[in-house]
Amino acid sequence: MPINIAFYVHHHGSGHLMRCLAISTLLTDCQITFLGSRLAAYSSLIPDSINCIELPMDTPSSADRHYAEGNPVEGLHYAPLNVEGQRQRTALLTEFFNRVSPLLFVVDVSVEVALLARLSGVPTIVIKQHGNRQDLPHQLAYQSAEVVLAPFSPMMKQEETPWLANKLVYTGGFSRYPLQVNSRSGEQANRAAVLVGAGGTSLDATFLIHIARQAPDWIFEVVGKLAGSTTDCVPTNVIWHGQLDDPRLILERCVLVIGNAGHNTVMEMAALNKRFIVIPEQRPFEEQLIKATILDQLALAYVVHPHELYQTNWPAVLTATAAREPHWQGIVDEEATARAAQLIRQTYGSIYNSGDYSLSADSNSAVEGSRSN
Repeated sequence: MPINIAFYVHHHGSGHLMRCLAISTLLTDCQITFLGSRLAAYSSLIPDSINCIELPMDTPSSADRHYAEGNPVEGLHYAPLNVEGQRQRTALLTEFFNRVSPLLFVVDVSVEVALLARLSGVPTIVIKQHGNRQDLPHQLAYQSAEVVLAPFSPMMKQEETPWLANKLVYTGGFSRYPLQVNSRSGEQANRAAVLVGAGGTSLDATFLIHIARQAPDWIFEVVGKLAGSTTDCVPTNVIWHGQLDDPRLILERCVLVIGNAGHNTVMEMAALNKRFIVIPEQRPFEEQLIKATILDQLALAYVVHPHELYQTNWPAVLTATAAREPHWQGIVDEEATARAAQLIRQTYGSIYNSGDYSLSADSNSAVEGSRSN
């Protein structure tokens, strides 16, 4: 009997997809399906062995003449009325649930999708993110899950309610980059990388021109798709690389990195042991703000808030950050993706009563040892 594992991949930014890819590549004995919107945009990164089901967006279009936000539903985050895309995606999801069985569904992330799976009788593993998520919808999603998987180190945990702590498993942080204890040999002084995320950022062309003029002794290597013009009055100490599939060589030669507090960005900084200036962007449930606060408390990053970008003494901040030696030890774990894959197999085996899918004693202990106390 095939081992069917499906992942719901949220479309905001690229972090959810990269996380699902990292885990699924270790489930080589399973039949993997990704379900999500805008998966086609990342087709070059998704192996042919993964079945992809493209879901329409659940936001209203001009064709939705009877669209209404509807009365608030306390247990859901998003429940509009009369949106054709929402009806279609729900139909595709439930058709998949009906057609593929037995199935374990990993939700990264959506309260509504997690609850729809539970209502359809499909067991789930729900991914935990940072942020203020004590609201009723999140609590319902976590309660509905067999396991709640936190893809980061217990060093970065938040205070949780006892019942959630008991079903929460910290796999450790993981990154597409191998862990580097010492990445200093190729660094060039006064050279900074700027990572412009895909999920919305205040690091636009206007700001980058501002910081480059304020710190003319520095070279800024900019990676990502920028908002604003990059052609007018560009300082000579700015290098625009645009969107790159892998900026590792740039990151390794820069003495520090400026970026947002997206999960994958933080994990990449940890893996490469980089000095980091973090700009936490506004996200639902204050996800990036809380993550940046944790990094500040652990002395892993210098925090500059978006409203401070044009009031900051950048030459002083750059110099001070370059003089710091980061200590990211324990944030990224080389066994984290394997631990996540083991947890998925263990959960599948416990639900479907198959010893073939259970973990070995050593693997089981590793997962159990990652539970919150």
